[in-house]
Amino acid sequence: MKRIIFGFFCLILFAPLTTAQSLESLTGHEHAAALRRGEKPLMTQFRNPLPRLLPQNEVLAKFIMDTHQELSPNVMVETLNLYPKPQGANNVLSAEEKIALYNSVLAISSLTGLEYFSASRGGMRTLYEISTVINDPVERIPVPDPFFSQLQEEISLYARQKDLTFGNNIYQFDFYTADGAIFFIQQNLTPLSLGIFPAIGRNRLRSAVAIMDAGEYLLIYVASMANVVSLPGMNERVGTSFANRAEAIFNWFSAQADGVFK
Repeated sequence: MKRIIFGFFCLILFAPLTTAQSLESLTGHEHAAALRRGEKPLMTQFRNPLPRLLPQNEVLAKFIMDTHQELSPNVMVETLNLYPKPQGANNVLSAEEKIALYNSVLAISSLTGLEYFSASRGGMRTLYEISTVINDPVERIPVPDPFFSQLQEEISLYARQKDLTFGNNIYQFDFYTADGAIFFIQQNLTPLSLGIFPAIGRNRLRSAVAIMDAGEYLLIYVASMANVVSLPGMNERVGTSFANRAEAIFNWFSAQADGVFK
């Protein structure tokens, strides 16, 4: 497999397909109906969590289950979201749309200033104060957002992100393309804290984002799992943060996709 080391976060797209899977075949009829009604299925688990919203994609499922087994998390949050393609768009993404989406989500610097709704504060709050691709986890030199002329089979990226919940940290993201989906597995290379309290140790967080072509929609699956430090109320605080982040990332992706399809 090809591996290119760059520097950080979110990449999403699709291996070549002649037909897209239906939403029902990916999520099941119950979740598909909920998504079509505008609902956003969300599941938060704190004790012996297992993937419950995982789409029907064999390669993605293997990565998620292997990651779950490796980590043995005590907190897991999963969400499903739909991005409706605009009227007149192809049922299957064209090669041009794929590469345009690919590069738009590699614009890591565009995450700077991303906001989410904070229920505890009753308003919008900045998620990422700083978001930048870096050359490696040691030197941490900012580099430009990567750009490709074609989809990559597999890449690893490093990033520095400073957020108002977990502070200033370094992350690694490993991205894969498989059977109509592109997804990444993220891990923290530095320990995460909530204020003065330790929350998640180094390499004890895994997050996944997968985007799948589902005909008239793009299906977005987000899962975050972690071994959270055993402190009163810490699991719940981290679970809430994971859910907020999933919503913020979906909104960011939607804005990026709007720019591709307009």
